Amino acid sequence: MIIVFVSVVLLNNDLFITPEICGVIAALLIMMVVGIWDDLREVYWKIQLFFQIAISILIFIFGVRIYYVTNPLTGGILNLDSGIGVLISITLVIFWIILIINSINWIDGIDGLSGGVVLIAACTIFFLSLKTEVNQPPIAILASIFSGVVLGFLIFNINPAKAMAGTSGSVFMGFILAVLAIIAGTKIATMLLVMAIPVIDFLWVVGERISHKKSIFRPDRRHLHYKLIELGWSEKKIAYWYWGATFLISLVALNTRAIGKGITLTAAVAIILLTLFVINRRIKCNGAK
Repeated sequence: MIIVFVSVVLLNNDLFITPEICGVIAALLIMMVVGIWDDLREVYWKIQLFFQIAISILIFIFGVRIYYVTNPLTGGILNLDSGIGVLISITLVIFWIILIINSINWIDGIDGLSGGVVLIAACTIFFLSLKTEVNQPPIAILASIFSGVVLGFLIFNINPAKAMAGTSGSVFMGFILAVLAIIAGTKIATMLLVMAIPVIDFLWVVGERISHKKSIFRPDRRHLHYKLIELGWSEKKIAYWYWGATFLISLVALNTRAIGKGITLTAAVAIILLTLFVINRRIKCNGAK
């Protein structure tokens, strides 16, 4: 996926290769090496985290930055292009990249799940970039290339899977999603809304691991998709449920402005947290029986 994405970007005559794109390509090549290394011989989580921070700083140096933040509740803008704002910007970039990378990486435990969610998110950015008030053709081109790459993978990853993303593939998908949200004019609120289920599941699992005094990066079966399996759901049903929910949320994201996104995101968080709570109670009740 990484090789195809980079090749098509470099060969596309409609794209001007900016410093930002050069930084992203350099980060992808580093990511591919580390991912293959982890797939062949498991890499300690601290080393993986180090490289995630390193590529975040690398693309920041090349210009992939958060220059302003829009308050989703009021619509106000906070500029981050000078002074202490730059430090806030690089901190947000690092946090955002790590959050989305690991949110996607952690849902890559069931055939077709991560690929389907990422494809919907990528298409959301594509259609958003074509809206009259946004009008970002370069972002639309990058999003379409990314969507094509993910679709090509997803065809072979739907249950029963004939191909797996591996660490390099899942990290690639999360990384490009995070980067597109930044360079599209800080569409982080939109991406947070579309990625609400994986992100909240990620934060929920981290919270559970911390409360049980476990390493937050040690694999276990606390993720939502594993809990749904415990309730008797099939892998296909879980994947389709994720796709359907993400698709519905993406439709809302494409048709609401900043304040609407804030309200919708708050509602989505409440619903997902309630769902996780109910599922945990059902699992505990089933275990007690």
